[in-house]
Amino acid sequence: MPQTVLITGASGYVGSHVCDQLLAAGFRVRATARADKVDKLRKSFTSHSDRFEVVEMHDITKDDFSDVLKGVFAVVHVALYFPSESESPEKMITGTIDSAVSIVKQAEAAGVKHIVVTGTVAAVMNAQGTFNHDDWNPVTKEAALESKDYFAVYAAAKKYSELAVWDWAEAHPNVEVTVLCPAIVFGPWPSEFYMPTPNFGSTTIVMWNLLKPEGQFGGIPYYIDVRDLAKAHVRAITHSAPTSKVGRKRLVFSSPHTLDWEKAVNIVKENRPQLADRVIKKSPYKFPPRPAIDFGRVEEVLGMKPEDFRTFEETILDSIDNCLDLEKEWISAGYEVSIPKVDPLVAAPESE
Repeated sequence: MPQTVLITGASGYVGSHVCDQLLAAGFRVRATARADKVDKLRKSFTSHSDRFEVVEMHDITKDDFSDVLKGVFAVVHVALYFPSESESPEKMITGTIDSAVSIVKQAEAAGVKHIVVTGTVAAVMNAQGTFNHDDWNPVTKEAALESKDYFAVYAAAKKYSELAVWDWAEAHPNVEVTVLCPAIVFGPWPSEFYMPTPNFGSTTIVMWNLLKPEGQFGGIPYYIDVRDLAKAHVRAITHSAPTSKVGRKRLVFSSPHTLDWEKAVNIVKENRPQLADRVIKKSPYKFPPRPAIDFGRVEEVLGMKPEDFRTFEETILDSIDNCLDLEKEWISAGYEVSIPKVDPLVAAPESE
């Protein structure tokens, strides 16, 4: 009998890949989704329908997961709490904290021994420009709310929810907890993920903009291929060293390959010459020097070496090919495909 893994946020970009790789690894996957996402998610991963189930989630901060957690071996918490338009930015912070704490508490009560949480590099970024596993964004809840800046609120929400998880983990050493803090995520969507209508609601919008002459470049200096990130989530369950041996399993997760937009544009032009007229025309944004990330820690905890990660060229070309495939499907279905701008939160400065 395959072991069951519960995953939140399965209808999203990262969560869908975690589902895909858990299923490929032979697990039974129980995925939670909001009411408006349930039907679409149930039409995904049809080749694994005997091991993939979807359960509706109403309020991740308050729902009783006791039935959903029955028989569950591990929990992967990917979902991000999104307040409704009528709720205040403060609700994003409290909701993100409450949802994470609720999940880990209920999981432990149900006998779950492995919990993996998707954090973010936004909780790591700091004025010193370092990106190590013990670095924290100095943003406070009060400063974030006062700034009325969405990125600051998001960073605070993820930072304080992660801190709450670590406080809980220290009091519950019987549960193996891993938090992955990824850089900006690129790569294709899973081949079996059902996406019948245009969807640009993820960081894939940066890749789409490479196919737009007047497009924008991304401004986050580190990236990770979504498939490598999903692999890390799975390995955190199957191959992770115990906390008693390696200490707190908080990992800043980025590709070992350099994010270089000039190189990316050239990769597309050289390997997909038919796209020459579509490729972004703007001068590639150049990042300032970036500090290295400690990959020794990633290898120590997850057993993933730099050579195990996908190449930059593979990430770029697979992303572009996936964009083109989706575009073709959407146009065939009668939709007009208009590529939006990159979200200002992740876009490179226009002046560059």
